[in-house]
Amino acid sequence: MPNILLVFTGGTIGSTTLNGNINTSKTQGFKLLELYKKKFPDNKYLQFKIVQPLQLLSENLFPTAWEQLIQAIEAENIAQYDGIIVTHGTDTLAFTAAALGLYFNTIQIPLLLVSSDYPLDTPYANGLANFNCAIEFIKQRKQAGVFVPYKNSNAEVTVHIATRLSSCLQLSGDFISVQSKAYLQFQHNTFQQLYSLNLLSCKPTPLLPYFSNKILLIKPYPGLDYSLFQLDKVDIIIHDLYHSGTACASLDWGENYSLSAFIKRCKQCNISLYMAPAIKSFSVYDSSRTLQNLGAKVIWNMSLESAYVKLMLGYGNFNDADFIDQFLSTNIAFEYIE
Repeated sequence: MPNILLVFTGGTIGSTTLNGNINTSKTQGFKLLELYKKKFPDNKYLQFKIVQPLQLLSENLFPTAWEQLIQAIEAENIAQYDGIIVTHGTDTLAFTAAALGLYFNTIQIPLLLVSSDYPLDTPYANGLANFNCAIEFIKQRKQAGVFVPYKNSNAEVTVHIATRLSSCLQLSGDFISVQSKAYLQFQHNTFQQLYSLNLLSCKPTPLLPYFSNKILLIKPYPGLDYSLFQLDKVDIIIHDLYHSGTACASLDWGENYSLSAFIKRCKQCNISLYMAPAIKSFSVYDSSRTLQNLGAKVIWNMSLESAYVKLMLGYGNFNDADFIDQFLSTNIAFEYIE
């Protein structure tokens, strides 16, 4: 008889709509269970232990919430469960998936994050389909690790490796894995493997739930003025890159608009600057080579979400800079794209 730890955190899947306003409800998580048991009566033998450490819309999430969520899960005797399901909003789903995927890199049971594109009282919401896939994953696959089942519009439910989930596509409710390499497809109550994992490529690393809060994430765009950033409360910077692994290295428009000049300013302030995402290859753009030669560090072959969260964990857990860089380059939860 499968025994499942069900963790409610709010989000759209835990919200109701009242007079056009969507907000979380303490009872809506139980609505999910009610709908599930009604649609899948054959699974009435399942046992659920319910905890509700958070109740928020995921756009309001702060990294401290990850620590609270982890503490709530670890307060339970995880070994007595066949799996864990965490309900979550979609706005910051990819970041929380990275956080749980990286932190629980040594977990011995499946942990799945389940979301919904619309509140459950909306007939076309995908939350119930995602939840059913999570249940079946625990029953059938019984695979340790952290995963995200999600049904895009006009598609079957897809299971993503948590550390490879990208943020939701713009102006859409759809999710993809980085490089569009999802792990499994769930159709007709069976799982079809889409991508093979090299289990030997991972080096499990026990961690404490400490996420550094002094990391600044900067996203590039034409006209980005680096003089607007105050660095007195910043320890680390991670700079997002364009899809080619590039950012503006030119000084033609003035130092304020050049990452090259900003890297020099960061070095003067003793601030390490990392860049991601980028695929490691023999040939790179001249702009990227320039930035690396100036001292910018690249977190290779990893999504921006996982790179950002891994930096937070690295600087939250360790003090030695060389050890942190080694940690960043070590594949611990399939976050590294081979």
